[in-house]
Amino acid sequence: MLVSLYRKHSLVLPRLTAAFSSSVKDTHTKPKTAIVMLNMGGPETTDQVAGYLHRIMTDRDMIQLPVQSKLGPWIASRRTAEVIKKYTEIGGGSPILKWTNTQGRLLTQALDQMLPESAPHKHYVAFRYVPPYTEEAFEQLEKDGVERVVIFSQYPQYSCATTGSSLNAIADFYRNREIPQNIKFSMIERWASHPLLAKVFAERIKEKLERFDRSVRDDVLIMFTAHSLPLKAVSRGDTYPHEVAATVAATMNVLKVPNPHRLVWQSKVGPLPWLQPYTDEAIKAYAKQGRKHLILVPIAFVNEHIETLHELDIEYCDELAHEAGIVQIERASAPNDHPIFIAALADVVASHLSGGPAVSKQFLSRCPHCVSERCKMSKEFYRKLCHTIDTDFKPEKTAVRA
Repeated sequence: MLVSLYRKHSLVLPRLTAAFSSSVKDTHTKPKTAIVMLNMGGPETTDQVAGYLHRIMTDRDMIQLPVQSKLGPWIASRRTAEVIKKYTEIGGGSPILKWTNTQGRLLTQALDQMLPESAPHKHYVAFRYVPPYTEEAFEQLEKDGVERVVIFSQYPQYSCATTGSSLNAIADFYRNREIPQNIKFSMIERWASHPLLAKVFAERIKEKLERFDRSVRDDVLIMFTAHSLPLKAVSRGDTYPHEVAATVAATMNVLKVPNPHRLVWQSKVGPLPWLQPYTDEAIKAYAKQGRKHLILVPIAFVNEHIETLHELDIEYCDELAHEAGIVQIERASAPNDHPIFIAALADVVASHLSGGPAVSKQFLSRCPHCVSERCKMSKEFYRKLCHTIDTDFKPEKTAVRA
């Protein structure tokens, strides 16, 4: 009988915490199931910044520019010194690889206990713009001789610019390469409304609410902030904005506090119009309205990186808030390695392995105004890649034992 981890989290989470607190040595056991964790990545050192920016600015899935082959590299070159300075101010590099590896290690430990039939599980990091790249992850899992591959986006809310770009990179990898017939592929491309994802964000908000004096605590404005998106993509039908909003609504439903909340958008790039209100402008506007107690919640990020550690912490919570006259502003931590978040990851993957569709119909459906042949070809690729899943493979899902 299948046991859903999120329904039993009050009993299972203490066991998960105990299990994760002990160190686990790597073994040479051949993995049976690969969990490929997709993300854009971030430079570990300042030496990687130039290449990182070049790959972003020349990726038409991420951002579309006129004469991109020339303008993209020019913008990347112009921004390199500024971005290096920002990474230097947060310690010299992004911690996103460290956090992703930590999450992957804890996730696979949980899966090994929950699903012994598909164990051993091994995580593979597939970054888009810095090592380890997509091709490195798939070359390695093929060498490891895995039997099952779960492609798992670490963006809970789907966007063609983020998850879509990473999935296109996998399709590119296999474009002129034979797909292994001995491997069964499937994918999880979105999980914005998972109950434990909402619960971990609620817990992160509670941690910061406790820092406010009781006299103002119930009036603290909760500002959910997510990476913005060009309005051109929104008009095309990209589902990202309403999936982010769904995570916000689920989080507030779990949080059950009287505080007002709003969804705002950060990290706009270039001159074209993007989703608003912008986070920095919202902070200034609320300060003028007399709201001087705020919490910023990075609702679309699952680990700390440049946009939380620098843009939110330094540029907004430190510099901008001081200039605007904010009395107190706190920034909720990203999920990182919180036990509830690890339980969320484990439940998403275990539910998928225990009988979820190999590829969702939501992914296979194109945006109403999509005219991209690349998108069309990618969806056809995944329809074929994932069609070989044995629907009889439904391992029993059990609670984690300490």
